[in-house]
Amino acid sequence: MQLNEEQRLIQDTARRFAQTEILPNIKQWEKTGAPPELMLKLGQAGLMGICVGPEWGGAGADFVSYVVAMEEISAADGGIANLMAANNSPVMAALRDHGTEAQKQRFFPAMTRGEMIGTFLLTEPHTGSDASAILTRATRTTSGGDNFVLNGQKQFITAGRRAGVAMIIAVTDPGAGKRGISTFLTPTDNPGYKVLREEAKLGHRTNDTCAIALEDMVVPASDMLGEEGRGLGIALANLSVGRIGVAAQAVGGARAAYEAALAYAQEREAFGKPIFEHQAVAFRLADMATQIEAGRRMYLHAAQILVSGAPSLKEASMAKLFATDMAEKVASAALQIFGGNGYLEDYPVAKILRDVRVYRIYEGTNDIQKLVIARALARA
Repeated sequence: MQLNEEQRLIQDTARRFAQTEILPNIKQWEKTGAPPELMLKLGQAGLMGICVGPEWGGAGADFVSYVVAMEEISAADGGIANLMAANNSPVMAALRDHGTEAQKQRFFPAMTRGEMIGTFLLTEPHTGSDASAILTRATRTTSGGDNFVLNGQKQFITAGRRAGVAMIIAVTDPGAGKRGISTFLTPTDNPGYKVLREEAKLGHRTNDTCAIALEDMVVPASDMLGEEGRGLGIALANLSVGRIGVAAQAVGGARAAYEAALAYAQEREAFGKPIFEHQAVAFRLADMATQIEAGRRMYLHAAQILVSGAPSLKEASMAKLFATDMAEKVASAALQIFGGNGYLEDYPVAKILRDVRVYRIYEGTNDIQKLVIARALARA
């Protein structure tokens, strides 16, 4: 598909931002994490609320604009792209679709400016892809006002420490099964929100991924997002959105690995000529470029279907499955082209390979994607 003028503008904005604000600092931020100032700059660039209306400080752009921007930021760094993704979707997307006017006034302006970023508390230590099996409880109490008291543990929470607002999925009616799960949107400075630890990770070292405990955390009933008992639907409503976004992240990482390998192959000499002139290397790069283009076409196709309002879960899962598998293969092939140098942190591909590996895991593992696709085929 051809991007329209607005989509190209956002893509160009994200590409310039990635090249000037992120890439020069990556080695330092791999050690220290991305600074809060970067979130403000992302907000100033219009990248923290791409699909939020301008009345709330957002760019007011469509979902295709969001995913092409996601590819560009991910090409610079996967961890920062994931911070941007968590804020844009699911948190801001859920607030846009299910929030009250008061909730939007309370959170949107600061979030679109990057002054406050959102985090999504769904996954728990005992359950990942089976969202309906969560154990975190939200018990209503009327003593001292209409509140809920939340208790439970969450795991693998992107921006768990730095976030200012948390979208929390909890059980409000244990006897109602999937209809007994609700969603809350509440500040993380509420007493009872505790960061148990910040995980030491293989990749995405520029963001904070945390284990979170909710210990007698009092949340006003007015902080419920959407209707009581509709929380699982809210959490799962953005499955297509999230999976297409991950596919775009994967394409961005793969593209960065390919571009580094192509440049290296044109400079590195062996047997009296650049290694690009050796057929084995040239053919490997040709395969890499083809796979990346296929992945991009798949995520753009899925995004276009989603924007049209048609069901897009199958296409989103296909895009996520293909692009994330592809990204790991391309990054590994890039490392092979670098030879021994590729195994060193002095060169970019080792870091890229570390970053892209997680794409096959989050937003539903690739085994889950195959299950979703198979069920869609059976229904057809």
